[in-house]
Order: sequence, then structure tokens, then C-alpha cells
Amino acid sequence: MEQAIEATINQADTAWLMVSCALVLLMTPGLALFYGGMVSEKNVLSTTMHSFIALGIITLQWVVIGYSLAFGSDAFGGLIGGMDYALLNGVGLEPQEGSTIPHILFMAFQMMFAIITPALISGAIAERMKFSAYVLFILLWATFVYDPICHWIWGPDGWLGARGALDFAGGTVVHLSSGVAALVCALVIGRRRRPGPPHNLTLTLIGAGLLWFGWFGFNAGSALASNDNAALALVNTHLAAGAAAFAWAIAEWLKQGKPTALGVASGLVAGLVCITPAAGFVSPTWAVAMGLAAGFVCYAAVLAKSRFGYDDALDAFGIHGVGGALGAILTGALAAEAWGGANGLLYGNSSLFFENLLGVGVAAVYSFSVTFIILKVLDLTVGLRVTDDEESEGLDTNLHGEEGYHMGGSGALVE
Repeated sequence: MEQAIEATINQADTAWLMVSCALVLLMTPGLALFYGGMVSEKNVLSTTMHSFIALGIITLQWVVIGYSLAFGSDAFGGLIGGMDYALLNGVGLEPQEGSTIPHILFMAFQMMFAIITPALISGAIAERMKFSAYVLFILLWATFVYDPICHWIWGPDGWLGARGALDFAGGTVVHLSSGVAALVCALVIGRRRRPGPPHNLTLTLIGAGLLWFGWFGFNAGSALASNDNAALALVNTHLAAGAAAFAWAIAEWLKQGKPTALGVASGLVAGLVCITPAAGFVSPTWAVAMGLAAGFVCYAAVLAKSRFGYDDALDAFGIHGVGGALGAILTGALAAEAWGGANGLLYGNSSLFFENLLGVGVAAVYSFSVTFIILKVLDLTVGLRVTDDEESEGLDTNLHGEEGYHMGGSGALVE
């Protein structure tokens, strides 16, 4: 057995995927800091808890059933995986067919994607959702929304993947699905009664930096090998993030008369989101163009929330939903065989463009519908929203019995 494994597993690929797995894990604490700095100081712990509890809940869900639903052998015509990998049955040290890494490492790498995806949604419900409702929500959402969409595109016989839709590292699977779900959450749970400004943008910038760093594993790791495709994805990831940060700053400068640190942080994340589905399929020049487009388009999407009246507290839909859709559509237009993908619309293949457009539409409608049903069921059972008094006093003390900041030994919150 050991000789067979050694003959088929590539050590360089395995080492790179282990590093990438750790990098993607780091993104969830990075997200906690990114989101935590943008809320009021009385809700900083409750907001960071949204990310950290996902590390526990979704890890267990993935081991018990999630991985099998997403990557198990096909059931129901490409809609969902079977139970062959439940409780990691059959997930061992040997590589899968066509792979050069241990199966168990592939499972762990994909687990990190499954963890951060529902955590992204928490940006829309910050400062007003019951913790008990959130815990149940991410468990149900991962099972009934993320796992099926993941199977559709990345599963062994998923129907969208079989039709030719491309998603290198999760523009549709991760960002569009979570971004649309965030919009539904914001609409169903309602606006904050007393929204305030970000309490600590330094935390947000540190979180953005950790996200940028971790995203190299997110995108380049998705090549599943230490090769030229991984190198392309790494470079494209950086180029798009830098271009989008610049574009967002310019957009703010033109609109408001001054660029902001929050804008640059939001812009770089928008660029990372947009390039994710295309990272290993487009040229570096197009990666820059996609980043610039993401900076301007996602900035406009964030501004639009005030016009439409919904309270997406931390801009999860404007950045992840809109950025994911934009990236997936542009992948269908700009991908090229010369850069590791199939030719897109710009290179004479309209089929890829329309398949990616179909994927965006179907995933958005599915995520919207099932998220709405989950939220309504939870609202009728455990309730979604904290009381007015709890919201006014802050969720840290009321839901967790803790405070994020103390003045000396007095226990008073820093004002």
C-alpha cells in the first residue's frame, strides 16, 4: 500500500496544498477582524464570533455529511452527491483518480472553503441576529445551499460542470451564493435600529491584509498542484486585488472628494472576489482589467443599498454577491485556452459565456429561494432577531457575557 501511494502522490503538490489549506484557514480569522472593525465596539465580539463559530460547526458538518454531499458520487442527475463519503468513509491517504495529492488533503482543503462561505453571510446580519439562530442558520445553509451548488460545479458529475461552466476557485460556488444569501438575510431580518460608524478601522485593515495573504492559497491552491497554473493564479490574484483597491479609491475620490481606508480595504476584497473564478483561466492583463472593473462596479453596488433601503451592514452582497457574479460572467468572456481555460466569448466561444451566465442565474435564484425558506422557518421557531434592549445595549454582553474592551480593571467599555 505504501509503495503504491508513494508512486502516485507528488510531494511538491502535496506540500503546496498543505500550505494552501493553512492559508485558506487563516482567511476566516482575517474575515473576523475585517468585519469586527466595522461594527460598533459593543458588538465586536459577537461579530467575530460569527466567523470563529463557523470554524467549529462547519468542520463537523463537513466531516459528517457535507463533503459527501458536495463531492460524493452523483445522485439525482447531477444535483447532489451521495452518502459514500459520509463520516469520511473511504477518504484515505491514497489519491483520487487523476490527482497527485492524498484524498484526505483534498477533503481538508475544500473544508476551508466550506467554512468561510457561510461566515461571509454574517456581514449582512451583524449587530442584530440571535446567536442561536445564526448557529442553526449556517448549519442548514451549508447543507441545503452550499453543498448542492458546490456539487453542481465541482462535483464529479455536477450538472453545471458537465455543461462546461468554469469556476476556478469559487466565484459562483463561494461568493455569489453567500452574497445573494446575505441580501436575503438583510431583507428578512430588517434594518438596524441605531447603526453607527465603524469603531476600529485598524482592525478592518489588518483583516483585509490577512484576507489578501490567505487568498493566494484560496486561488493558487485551487490548481491542486504546484505548477504553472498555480503560478498564474497567484499572480492574477495579486494584480486584481491591487487594481481594484486603486479603482475603489479613485471612485471615492471622484464621488466624495477623498479616498478612505475602508474604501481601499473594501476595494481589494472586491478585486479578490472578482478574479476568483478566473484566476487560472485569464491572462495577467485581463486580471488587471477585472480588478479595475470590480473596484468601480462593487463601489456602485455598495452605494446602491441606501437607494434601495436594505441594511447590508458590512456590504457582503455589494462585494461578494456582485463581485462574484461579475467575475463569473467575465470569466465566460475572457478565459483563454492559452492561459489554462477554455476559450471564452472574446476568443470566439459564446458557449462558455452562456454556460457561466446560466450558472450565475441558477445559483443566485437557488441561493435566494432556499435562504429565504431557511430564515422563515427559523423565525417561526427560534426567532431571528434580538430584542430592542439587547440591540441597544450591545450583543457582546447580552449574548456572550463579555466585553471587547475594558478600561483598566473597571470593566467599563472604552468610549
